[in-house]
Amino acid sequence: MFYRGRLAPSPTGYLHLGHARTFLVAAERATGGTLVLRNDDLDTQRCQPHFVQAMLQDLDWLGIRWQEGPQTDGGESGEFGPYAQSLRGPRYRDAFERLRSMGAIYPCVCSRRDLQSASRAPHAGDDEEPIYPGTCRDRSFREGDQAAWRFRVPDGEAIRFTDNLSGPQEFVAGQDFSDFAVLRRDGVPSYQLACVVDDAAMRITEVVRGSDLLRSTARQILLIRALGLPQPAYAHTPLVVNERGERLAKRDDARSIRTLREAGLTPAEVRAMAMQQ
Repeated sequence: MFYRGRLAPSPTGYLHLGHARTFLVAAERATGGTLVLRNDDLDTQRCQPHFVQAMLQDLDWLGIRWQEGPQTDGGESGEFGPYAQSLRGPRYRDAFERLRSMGAIYPCVCSRRDLQSASRAPHAGDDEEPIYPGTCRDRSFREGDQAAWRFRVPDGEAIRFTDNLSGPQEFVAGQDFSDFAVLRRDGVPSYQLACVVDDAAMRITEVVRGSDLLRSTARQILLIRALGLPQPAYAHTPLVVNERGERLAKRDDARSIRTLREAGLTPAEVRAMAMQQ
């Protein structure tokens, strides 16, 4: 099978060394195949146009070359566009309606405060989605109520996959993760749904991302099965951490690629920093 990998940054801040590591690994694994750049800009409150431009410039400066997706001149290349998630809404709506028609999802009217008080804490090092207690699983729903929609996970079922970098993985639905959102109250699709739909539509054969998203992979496998989509391979890279052992976030400006560039470091030096931690 012809290899198709992808880079999927969210333009909510400047890319940092953790992004550099993941994207360098993704680019290396796509050697001889196709690398797709997708702009995961669904977070309309935090995504900013200048971060999109910075993302393109930083990736290009690092020496990462992609064959499909947004280009540094403002255009796009490739047959599976548009490559910005904010422009792919009809695809997500279609997948949502399919899930709803098969009874795989249900409306949830819990407020953010309800979720914070009732849910169990997430596991250390995961993608920070808390365990949902199932409050609305069997609650009656009136048309017109403002609600998010959650995927009903098969409690007790073990989701297994072999990661190409992290080895065999197993997560138990209802224990390691729970009913997860596929559509927010404001109608914006969740990361889980958008990622599954786009990876399938763009024919991605391997998803390379950070190891903090291993549990998200288990969630996404359930969505893939429900929607009857092809399942890609997965490769989760070790995280880059700060002096306190915490994974980097976009607020860690001292580790941003932009800051390191402005400090006079070369692309080769930044690549080495990203890969040696």
